[in-house]
Amino acid sequence: MDWIVLLLLGGFIGWLASVFMNTDASQGLVLNIMIGIAGAALGRWLFGDVLNIGGAVAAGSFSVVGIFWGVLGAALLIVVLRGLRLLR
Repeated sequence: MDWIVLLLLGGFIGWLASVFMNTDASQGLVLNIMIGIAGAALGRWLFGDVLNIGGAVAAGSFSVVGIFWGVLGAALLIVVLRGLRLLR
């Protein structure tokens, strides 16, 4: 059951980040899920562990705060992928 929630929440976070970053037309479902999961992990690590922002440790969890930090991490990941020319 945890895998299903992970895929659904990762897809939702990746989709929100792709809409926010205007890459929704070039991304599919699988890429949205991958960017959502990796972006939530990046957001938790960078904002929660490195920068020690209190609410960021909830990144990727099923809450408004967790989704916010997950989308922020996924948007940052999209910026990095664009910089490396791996994403249009």
